[in-house]
Amino acid sequence: MRGILGIVFVLVCVFGAYTASGGKFGVILHALPFELTMILGGAIGALIIGNPGYIIKASFGGVKKSFGSPKWNQQDFLDILCLLFTITKMIKSKGILVIEAHIETPKESDLFQQYPRILNDHFATDFICDTLRMLSMNLDDPHQVYDAMEAQLDKHHHEAMKPHESLQTMADGLPAIGIVAAVLGVIKTMASVTEPPEVLGTLIGGALTGTFLGVFLAYLLVGPFANRLKQILDEEHQFYLIIRDVMVAHLNGNAPQVSVEIGRGSVPTRVQPSFFELEEALNAEPAAA
Repeated sequence: MRGILGIVFVLVCVFGAYTASGGKFGVILHALPFELTMILGGAIGALIIGNPGYIIKASFGGVKKSFGSPKWNQQDFLDILCLLFTITKMIKSKGILVIEAHIETPKESDLFQQYPRILNDHFATDFICDTLRMLSMNLDDPHQVYDAMEAQLDKHHHEAMKPHESLQTMADGLPAIGIVAAVLGVIKTMASVTEPPEVLGTLIGGALTGTFLGVFLAYLLVGPFANRLKQILDEEHQFYLIIRDVMVAHLNGNAPQVSVEIGRGSVPTRVQPSFFELEEALNAEPAAA
């Protein structure tokens, strides 16, 4: 909804001010279908040339995603902290072997089934289980585990950011594509140089519409979409950083309550539960009892 309101606001301010200052829409409307086809068609074609199919699909999905909110809400962040608290508490009290049945088949685990949104996230579940498998193989050096987890996080985030990068590249190129359309308009104008001034004025106005559209699309539509998508992906990435922080804190010998409190510090501020909200959630968890 916010994205749609933003688009409406942009259109009203830009074209409303243009009309209020005496601007005529006739030239723009006449040139718009052709210029828009050249500019958007060229930009989408460049996107197709420069990216494999899965990134192209994800890029268009990213535009849709930029209209929404990050995947994880405050309850999800509480859930991941509660899940990690239960896991670290079990390991602390009974040893690493007690968790093996849960990490081998997490979809059948009554522990993971308490948190279906986490269980349905392929990377989150695998990230937790793979890390616990490393611990079960006696890799208990906090620095080594941190490095291994950080490598997985970097890889995942790098791949997740590909749609943003492709959209940002499109935004960066749109002004130049607008110039291409404008130059073609000038060539068309020069071929009609013997026409009367009113005809030449229409042709020049149409050519300049290409430059206008390239800049307009780059900085007022595609660029903001790309930026919003980056914000969403960055915030979603914070969810996985919590897993790293809690696991490493656990390996450093901290109590489960301290480990999840360290993880709480990685929760984005706008959805970060307070110390007492987390404590209340932990106390309400049957598995944590």
